[in-house]
Order: sequence, then structure tokens, then C-alpha cells
Amino acid sequence: MTSGDIVYEKIHFRHDPKWSCRFGAAEGGGLQLCVACVLEMIQSQDVSSVRKSFALSGVSRVLKCSPGTLRELLQQDQSVSLYLTASLLGMLQTVEDPVTLEKVDQVLVQLLVELQSELSLRFVLEDIHKQLSDQFTSKRFLSTFNFLGGLVKTVPHVVNILFTHYVPFLDQLCSASLYPDEALKTSVINVWIQLFGTPGGSAAQSLPTAVRDGVCRLLLDTLANASSPQLIGNCVGLLWQLLQLSEAVSVLMNCSGSPIMCNENQDILANNSQILHQNQEQHPANHCPLPLVLKKLLLSGDEILQVTSAKCIASVVAHSPRQYSAPFIKADIPEFLFDRLACSSSDVLLWSVYTCLLLMTEDPLFFSQCHSVYGIESLVRSLQEALKLTNLDVVKQGLLLLIAILERQPPSVRLFPSGPGFVAVSEALGAAVTSSCLLVATHAASAASALVSLTHQSNPVQYKAIEDLIKAISTRFCELPLLSTSARRHSGRQKRSVPNSQAGRAEGFLLQALICFQAACRLAEECTSQPLLKENTFTAPNQQSDAEDSLDSLCQCLLRLCDSVWIPTVTRTFECTLSAKILQAFYSILTFQFTLLPSFMPGFASKLAASGFYRLAMEHKALLCAGSRNPELNASCCGFLQKLSMSLLSHSDPSSDFYRHDVAEVENLLLYNLPVLCCHLSDWSSLLCDYQGPKAARFCLVIMLSLAFQHGDRLLPDQTVFSSVMWLLHSVQEEGDCSLPCSVLRSALYLLAVTQDKSPSLDGASLNCISKTLAFCQSFSSLYFHHPALLHFICRYPELAEKFGPLVLQLWFTKPAQPTDAEPAVVQADSNAKGGTRESEAGESQDQQRDAETTALLSLTEKHPAVILTLLDMICSREAPLARQVVGVLEVLLQGQRGYEADLCRKLKPAILRALQRVHVDNMRHGLGQTSQVAVSLPLLLKLLCVTQASDPQSSSPNGNMEGVHFKLLYHVSIITARLKPTNTESLLPAFSYLYCCLSLSPERCTDRAVSMLLSNTGLMDQLQRVISSSSSSAPSLSPSGSPPLALLCCSHLLLCSLVTLQHVRSTQVRKSISWSLDTAVQQLLIRKRKNNNLLLVSYLRLLQALLDADMASAVVHLGTSPDLVGPRPLGVEDGALYPLGSRGAQHLSTVLHELLLQKHELLLRASVNCLGSLLGFLQRKSPTTAKFVVCQTWSDFFFLDCLLSSGESSLLHPANLKLITLLLQDLGTAVLEEPDLLQVVEAAERRGVKGLSQEAALALRLLLTEVQNRDLFVSQGHKQRVKNLMEALEPETPSESCSPRLSNEILCEVDKASGGCQVVRVGTCSSARSGRSLSFARVEQPVAIVAEAEWSSESRIKVHYFGGIAVGSVAALWLCCFSVSDPPVFTVQLWIM
Repeated sequence: MTSGDIVYEKIHFRHDPKWSCRFGAAEGGGLQLCVACVLEMIQSQDVSSVRKSFALSGVSRVLKCSPGTLRELLQQDQSVSLYLTASLLGMLQTVEDPVTLEKVDQVLVQLLVELQSELSLRFVLEDIHKQLSDQFTSKRFLSTFNFLGGLVKTVPHVVNILFTHYVPFLDQLCSASLYPDEALKTSVINVWIQLFGTPGGSAAQSLPTAVRDGVCRLLLDTLANASSPQLIGNCVGLLWQLLQLSEAVSVLMNCSGSPIMCNENQDILANNSQILHQNQEQHPANHCPLPLVLKKLLLSGDEILQVTSAKCIASVVAHSPRQYSAPFIKADIPEFLFDRLACSSSDVLLWSVYTCLLLMTEDPLFFSQCHSVYGIESLVRSLQEALKLTNLDVVKQGLLLLIAILERQPPSVRLFPSGPGFVAVSEALGAAVTSSCLLVATHAASAASALVSLTHQSNPVQYKAIEDLIKAISTRFCELPLLSTSARRHSGRQKRSVPNSQAGRAEGFLLQALICFQAACRLAEECTSQPLLKENTFTAPNQQSDAEDSLDSLCQCLLRLCDSVWIPTVTRTFECTLSAKILQAFYSILTFQFTLLPSFMPGFASKLAASGFYRLAMEHKALLCAGSRNPELNASCCGFLQKLSMSLLSHSDPSSDFYRHDVAEVENLLLYNLPVLCCHLSDWSSLLCDYQGPKAARFCLVIMLSLAFQHGDRLLPDQTVFSSVMWLLHSVQEEGDCSLPCSVLRSALYLLAVTQDKSPSLDGASLNCISKTLAFCQSFSSLYFHHPALLHFICRYPELAEKFGPLVLQLWFTKPAQPTDAEPAVVQADSNAKGGTRESEAGESQDQQRDAETTALLSLTEKHPAVILTLLDMICSREAPLARQVVGVLEVLLQGQRGYEADLCRKLKPAILRALQRVHVDNMRHGLGQTSQVAVSLPLLLKLLCVTQASDPQSSSPNGNMEGVHFKLLYHVSIITARLKPTNTESLLPAFSYLYCCLSLSPERCTDRAVSMLLSNTGLMDQLQRVISSSSSSAPSLSPSGSPPLALLCCSHLLLCSLVTLQHVRSTQVRKSISWSLDTAVQQLLIRKRKNNNLLLVSYLRLLQALLDADMASAVVHLGTSPDLVGPRPLGVEDGALYPLGSRGAQHLSTVLHELLLQKHELLLRASVNCLGSLLGFLQRKSPTTAKFVVCQTWSDFFFLDCLLSSGESSLLHPANLKLITLLLQDLGTAVLEEPDLLQVVEAAERRGVKGLSQEAALALRLLLTEVQNRDLFVSQGHKQRVKNLMEALEPETPSESCSPRLSNEILCEVDKASGGCQVVRVGTCSSARSGRSLSFARVEQPVAIVAEAEWSSESRIKVHYFGGIAVGSVAALWLCCFSVSDPPVFTVQLWIM
């Protein structure tokens, strides 16, 4: 052979040329091949293996590069083709060189493929079969089996030929695997792999059953004894193929026996069947070697074998988990599989093991042998590792395994006896939920649903871990890719073609997350009913106080997440799609909330009702539950609506027995009638008006309508509701049954009340129907609800107002609205730190509620003035607490600036007069004790009368008079006052206040008759005497034993002051004088001024001022004196002129005024200046010498003047200080005040500006500057010009004529907490104000009297002391009260000085 030609030169010359050909290039070029030469070379013993190998390589190259050429040569003579095939087969058994054997194998296979002849294939199979039958040795047939495996793999048709025509050959092939040579076994097993691995698998189905069963048994024996990796690998490969056949699986799993041990001396072929039969008889039938064999593979260190073993196990069990799982479980395969999970991170191995275990969990034996308990820790650890992999299918399979274990674990065997195991699982699931793959998150949520069941809870229950898991699911829940409505429609059209669309996966997670949240709620409910789980008895002592790991914390977390996450997210999905399963879980979750945290339910239920959940649930029932569809959803919706309604109803008035009865009544109504109510809201009106419809169903609709309306969700238009409810009432009455269930009637009444404004007025028939229906109720209070609409509805129609108006108004005062918590569930972390804040907020809420209720009554009186008379009647006919509330409302009503005020006062005064006349009659019959309700209401009547008098424009107008009702009222009050017991200070105080109010507010020309009547009433004068005398021995305080209250004493002084002043002006006859110790009064001012209340000191000064103006000679007051004031007798000239004050008394009084001015108290400052003016006037009239001496001795004090002039601009320009300076100039001139001192006042006024001065200050400054000009106190022309400029600027700001003293003395003070002092704000009276934080003011023209003093206490609160007199404001309604004014720090009150 030369140049690569496949020709043997020595013998080629004798070969027929027809067996030769040239390949490649034409015209004599290329490679030459001679078939005859090839045959002789491969048969010759003289040709070396190298040359044979070269020749075979050439043939192989020809077959590969020139397909069909060799076939054409061999087709010339079929015998040559067969001879060549036989020669090659012979070489497989004779050639020992491995390289040559490989070439023979390759060429033989290529040749058979090239020939494409079944005859050649059969020839080969027959030849091999014959060789096997004649003699079998491993060395001769190893290469033959290798060739056969390659042939079957290359030519699949060989499989059909073998299975069809060569069954005995297959038996011999089975027998060949019994030979102990593992290399031979490996080759034989490879042949079987190729036979069973034919594409399509149809050929394997045609394999005779006996052969297949024999292969299965021999495979088990071979695999059990295999030691080489190649043999083990081939056996496992063949096993995997057999396991795809259910018949083979059955044989493998039912095969019993132990490995067959063979030696070389056995005649394997002859005794094959006998050996197999004996082997089967030697071992029990229940022994299955396959699980043990696979278990051995699991224990190997080869990961590929482990994966394959796991796949084989899964393949076996998958055919019938119930049938085939038990042998593997008994062989402890699950234990070894769990061990593989713990030490591997291969995604293929993990997936395979997960699959095996998942199939085994279908057998209860898996759990009864505690494999789940053993492997749960390994499973969780592997899941944590799997989450780090990129292959998400592994995580899905692991989660499915976890779900199966959690769902199928028997309750008697706990998976998590301790907390750490449960925490680890919850953490792993929390991490899986956050996966970007929605399918993984869905599986994790499903596992979480199973995890939070009661059977899997450890001791103690890990509430914190559950809470964290639910939070993780909720966070993922919020991130769902919710589609728009249009996108959802498009997605719906594609749903059939794309089942795993993004929208479908999102909806799947939504449903599974809801189921998980529902399971958590169910767990919380179950733990609530079990004290051991609720208290967590097994918690470590140092963790008992951990509020975060508690059932209460979990419940609050569930409620908070439900409110902030789940409700908004789920309701948004309703805009895109409606799923019965999703809705069922959602409404079940909402229902659970009502049992988990009952204390939070009032606010939560109110929020649900206000958010339209009545509408939502009823529409869902109508859409999905009509026609008996989706009964589970219907039951869930009904349960939610029932819980919602019960919560709203039970918290409307929990203290009422009627409401407790209503709850049970409504609960039964809803329980039996809600399931059949599956109609749209648009159909409710027709259902309510349906005479023939079931009444109970209509009653349910009325109740739900009422509850929804109460919380702002108007399910139907107002007119529709109004007319429908009236139809219902008419229909029930026409049926002859006027009695409705109390809860239904209250709901109907509520709906009528709140929808009346937008509905037509009722006719006579409708009013008669309502009146009969309400009258048929045993107790109207059981129908009452606290809403202004009820007041307006009853009072709108006289027919109803006459019967039910007083009852409704009484219930309005006695049954205030129940406070509700509008916040759903907010955990207070530190109750002690926030206790004060909550108390303050609660107080503010109560104040606001009272203000709202009062405003509602005021609005009612505006629309229906007749209500006022009903309120007034309640003052006399109801108990004292209720009467006081009514008086408070009427006070606010009178204080308001309303258009009907004059008419109101005209109507009220006659009514009050009739009430006082009843008091008078009662007084004549029983005496003014506590035996009569009229007597009890006397203080309230008098108080209301005071406010009415102050608010009545007729009482203060120039044309007002004391005729008619006004005088009669004054008369009856004076008579009643005279007959009151001295201890009845509660009535004496408003009585004295009213008498003083009449004298103060009436014009001067109208007071003659009033003063004459009062001064002629000796009983009244005796009453005044008793009050004033009772305080002579000791200074009164707010509550001393045996002394009158401070307010009463001050008011008595003011009333006496007015009587003194008016009697002095009009010279009215006095029938009885009042004794008053002037000495005691001066002593109180001089010695005990620091111990007395400032208001008492002011009242003393005011009375002294009136007496001084009357020259100490009033017929009303008999003044008592002592030598301490007038000196010893006989009296001197000066003492006689100044009697009963005396010169010493004048000096004492001047000294007192000096000291009081130094205190710079607002009231004392003004009262002292006014009293000083009267004192100086009295001294000037009686003894000018004494007047000059007193002024010079007392008021020339340099320290006092220095303090006055250096006290600052605000103090210097104070009206009282300006008046004081004017008085000093008038009496002392420049002896005390020099030009620089007066210049300070001018400069201060220039800096402030005339516009910045109050009217009172401007007037006082003008009087001062006039005095300066008259006395020509400024020498410099510049200074004189400055005074002149100021006077010109003041002229527009002040009236040309001097103002009334009473007007000039009106002051309104603002008390500043920071400075503790007082500052004049403006002149006026206080208008209506109900809040203690701020008071507003409005101007009037008439002064009143000293009303109140405001002062700061150490507790940062203002004390407002009311005494004597009337203020048009909230202060007038208070004898003593405290207002909290921590913010803002300025509080304004009304202060008056006459």
C-alpha cells in the first residue's frame, strides 16, 4: 500500500478490477480502494495490526467521505458483502489490539449503516447469537457487546428486529450480565440502555414481559454488587429508563432477592433460569432491594449519583405515591434525603430531593415516623440557600414541599416544639415573599398560611415572628402590579392563550396573601380564647413585659395593616376585577377584626361605614350571590355586615338597656334575612315600598340605611329614602300592626329626620301615621337618638312638638352624644407620658361637644322660637341639674347678637314673671325651703332673669321705664329676696345681682320708682343688713363657716352703693337704714388689706366712694364710727366737720389709698384713684385745711412719685395714673410735680401717639393737659407748643363735653401671665363665649359693675371670681370657675368699676 491507497500490492494484481475503484479526483487521481485487498488483509495472519488498522481507517474515511460508493461495489455480489461483515465480526473476537478493535467497531457500524440492508443486520445478529450460543467468554465478547451497543444507538431499527425476531438472543443478553466481569457487565448494560432508550419508547413496549422482568431483576442484582463507577453509572442509567415504564416499576418494587454471586466456573448460560429461580425462593417476598440500592447511591460522594438516585426515587414514587412510598420511608430514605439538603447547594440536587420528599409526603407513614420533624430544620436551611440561587424553580419546589409538610403534619406531632425553629421558618418565608418572582411569592404566602395555624405554634407562641411575616407579605402585597381597567380587559381577552400572564400571577398572589392574612386572624382569635396561649406562660421572666411579642401587639398589627394596606389595595383591585374567592377571604378578614380588638371597633366600624362598605358588600352580594351562587361568599358578606351593624349599634349607647335589647333584636333580624337580600341598591326603594314583600327583609334595609346614613354614606337620595320610609310606615299601619320593632322604628325616625330638609313637608295623614306609631311605643326614650335633626323634625310640626317636644328636649340634655374614637387602632407606646395630653384632649373634646350641642339648640330656637317657652317651662318643672343646663343654654341665647333678641326678651320676661309668681305662691304655702321643685329652680330663674335684663335693649334705652312687666319683676324679686333665708346664698347672689342690674342699666329718670320701692322694702333692707353684718367680725373668704360668700358680700356692697347714690341724688324717703361700721371698713383696708381678697377691697372702696360723694350723710346707711377715727370727745372743729370720718380717719384712708396705689393692681389702682378723688372732694367741701394737710403729708412722698414717673410708658399713660396726676396738680400744684416730671408725660404721649391711646386714656390725658395749660406750668414756649399740639390731636379723639363718670370708669383688662400685671385693652362688655381659652367682646353703652377679677395661681391657671353685678358674657354665668389657659398665655375678662 502506497500513497494512502487501500490496496495490497502483493496480491492486488490477481483481483478482479470490478472490486476496485478510485475516490476523490477524477482522471486517475484520488484514493484507490480494493475490497478484495481489504478482505485478504483483515483475514491474513501475516498482516500486522498496524497495516490492518491503516486499511480500516481508509475504509472508514471512504464510508464517511464518499457515501454510497462502497455500497455500489458490494452490491455486485451479496455474498461478498456478507463475507466482509462476517470478517469484521470475527475480528471483534480475535483482535487484541485496542486501537484496531476500535477501528473494527467503527467500520462495522459504518458499513451496516452504508448498506442499509435488513439482511445484513439480521446476519450480524444471527452471527452474534450463534457465537453466544456456542461459547461465551468475557474476553471474546466484550468488544462484541460494545459494537452491539453502538449499533443499536446508531441504527434504531435494530431494536425492532431484536424485540420481534430475536427474543432468545435477548435472553442470552440477560444471561451475559451475570458474568462477574464488571467491564462485560458494563457493556451489556449499555446495550440494554440503548435498547430501552430508543426515541419514542414504542419499541420498549413491545419487549416481551419475561425479558423485561428478567432485565429488571438482573439489573437490581448487578447494581447491588457493582463497584466500578462505569458499571454503576450504566446501571443507574438503565434503571432510570426502566422507571419510565409503570410495569417495570411494579417489577422492580415487587422484586425480592439478594445479589446473585457468580464465578467463572459456572455455566452461566445453561443454568441462568435455574439460578434466578433459586434466588427468588431464598428470600422473603416482602424484601425489596431497590430502596436499599438507591439509599447506597445517596450515601455515595458522587453528586451526580445522588441526583440520579433522587430522580429514580421520585420516578418510582410518582407512579403511585400511596403504593411505593412506604418501602422507601421504611428504608429511612427521607432521612438521608434531608441530610442531602443540609449539605448541598446544587440546584439540580435540591430540586430532585425536594421532588422526592414532596411525593413521599402523600403517605401518612412519612409523618408517623417523624421524618418531617427530623428534616424540617434541614429543609428551612436549604430554602435559605436556594433563595440565593438563580434557578427559581428550585425555590418553588422547596416551598411546595414545605407547604405539604405544614398542611399534612398530624396535630399530635408538633413540628416546632421550641421557638427558634418556628422563627427560622417564618424568616425564610418572609425572605421568599420578597422574591421578584410572583410565583415564588405566592408559594411562600401559601406556606405562611399553613404555618400560622394553631397546630404549628410553639410554646411560647412567637407573636413577633408572625407579625414580621405578615408585615413582609403586606409589603409585597402593596407592590402588586395592579392593572388599569382597560388593561385588565385586554388581559382578560388573552387569558386563555396566556394562562400564566402577569395579571394572572398577580391575582394568584393576591388571593394567597388574603388567605394567609385570614389564617393569621383566625390564629389570633383562637389564641384569644385560650388563656395559656394568650398570656404566653412559658415566656422567660425577663421577657414577660415585652409588649412587642404579645397577642395584643399582633392583633393591633393585624388591625393596623388591614386598615392601612389591605383595605385600600383590595378595594382598588375591585375596580379591575371581581373574584368570588378574593372577596370571600377579604370579607372574612374584616369580620375577624371585630373579635380581635373590641375596644378599637367603634372607630374602625365607623370608618368602614363612612367609607361605603355597606354599599360595597351589598353590591357584591347582588353581583355574585344572586340565584344561590357562591354561597360561601354570601355567608362571608352576611357575617361582615352583621358584625359591622352590631358594632355600630352596640356602641351608640352602651349604657342603655333599650340599646342592649336592640342589639339582640337586630342581630336576629340580620342573621335570618341578610342571606336572601341579594339585590342592587337601586332596587331597595321598590323593595321598601313593596306591600307584599317580607317585612323582616324591609326592616333589615331600614336598619342598614340608618347606620350608613349615620356615618355619612347616603346609599340612596334623601327624597327617595324619605318617601320609602313613609311608605313602609303606612304599609305596616294599614296591615293593622302599629307596633314596629324598637330598633326599626328608631332607624325609620332617624332617616325621616336627617332627610327632611330635602323632602317635602308631611301632610296630615303622614303626621297622624307617625304620631300613632310613636305613641304606640312604650317608652319614647327607647326611640331617642342624639342628633339635631330629631329636634328639628319634632319641633317642625306642631302636632309632633306638642306631644313629643318636651320629651325630646329633656332627652337632649340628659342623654348627650356618646364620644366615639375616630382613629382605627393606634398603639400608645407610653401611656404615662401621654396621660396628661390625653386628659387635656378629652377635656377639650367635651367642651367642643357641649358647644356643638348648645349651638344646635340655638339653631333650633332660631327656626322655632316656641321652643324657648318649652325650655323655660323645663326650668321650673324639671330637676335642678337639668334646669341648670337649660339656663346655661338660654344665657348663651340671650348673650348672642341676634335679630330676634328684643322680641325674645319680651317673650321671656312674662314667662319668668309667671314662674316667679308661682314661686311667690309656693312661698306663701310652704316657705322658701327645699320641698318644692319651683323653689329649687329659683336660683336658676333669678340667674336667667339677670342675663335677660342685661340683654334687653328696652331696659337700657332712653325710653325704657319701670312700668309693666319690668316693675313687676323687680317687685317680685325684691319680695322673694326679702323672704329668703340668710343661708340661701345660691338665690341671694343672683337676686342682689338682678336688683343692682335694674338700678344700673335703667335710665336715671326711670329709677325713681324702683329706688322708692326697694328702700321701702324693710325685709330687703334687713336682708342686706344681715349679709353685711355677718362679715363685720372677720374678713370673708370664699368659703368660711358662718360668713357669706365673697361674691355675695361684694354684690351687697355694690347694691348698697347704688342705693346710696340714687337716694342721695333723688332724696328718696328711707324707711329703714342699714348700719355699717365705718371704723371696721377702714380697719379692713388699713390693717387686713393683704389678707383680704382684692375684689372685697375694691367693693369697700366703691362703697366708701359713694358715701364720700354723699358727704358721709346718707339716709340709707347709718355709719358707725369710733375714737380711732374721730378722736376723743368732745370733738374738735375738724373732726366735727368731717364726722363720722374724722381727721384721723381721713389720714388713715389717704394712707390706705397710697399703699394700694403702690401695689399697681389694676382694679385697686382704678378704685383707689376714684376713691381718692371723692375723698379729696369731701375734704375740700368739709375742711379745706385738712384736705391740704392730708394731701401734703401723704402724696408729697418722693418715692411714690418717682415710682409713678419711672414705671414705664404704658403705666405712665394709664388712665388711672393720668387721673391721679391731675388730682395732685389740682391740690398740690408744682409743690410736688415740677416741669420735668410733667414733661415726661408729654414725651410719653408723643412717643405713643394719640392713635395708640384708648378713649379713656385720651380723655384723662386731655384733662391733665388742660390743667397744665390753665396753671401755665411750662415756662418754655417750645414745651407750651408741644402741649398745644397734643391738645389739638386729642380733640377729635375725645368728646367736647366731659364724659359720664360711669363711662369713664369702665375698664376691660387683659391679664398677662408673663408679667402678672394688667393692661387696659378697650372699653366694652363681654359677648357670648363658651370656651375657657378665649373670650370675645362687643361694645355696649352702659356700664354694669365690678363683675370679676382674673388672677394667676401657681398652677398656671386663671381664677375668675364673679361677684355682684352683671356682665353680658360667660363670666356672668359663673360665680366661681377656673379656666385652663396654658396656651395661649393671655386671657381676657370683663372688669367694671362704677
